[in-house]
Amino acid sequence: MARVTVEDCIEKVDNRFDLVLLAAHRARMISSGQPITIDRDNDKNPVVALREIADGTLTPADLEEDFIHSLQKHVEVDEPEAEVVPALMTAEAAADTSGEVQFDRMTEEDLLRGLEGLVPPAASDDDGD
Repeated sequence: MARVTVEDCIEKVDNRFDLVLLAAHRARMISSGQPITIDRDNDKNPVVALREIADGTLTPADLEEDFIHSLQKHVEVDEPEAEVVPALMTAEAAADTSGEVQFDRMTEEDLLRGLEGLVPPAASDDDGD
């Protein structure tokens, strides 16, 4: 191909604006040192990029995916959220070095008063009547 025309590339990339974006991105990639897939023939990087697209040595979908990744600033990674773990000991209990374990004691009367305050569950119609 002696000269690259837009008509040669439009067969591969339908939208002219997309063609310009992809060719410019590929030309930047070539400038940064990426190997080319065709003979250079003393052409500049934008022309080489267009020739690669027209010859089909690069797929426009791959170029578009690479272009999108180059524009992304923040890639979201799915990581599990940190769970809040309750403290096992308070600071006062950790400072207590007596070695004795303290338990909260409840008398039977306190337990019965607590149980009297509970409301029994309401009977439902689905109990098998």
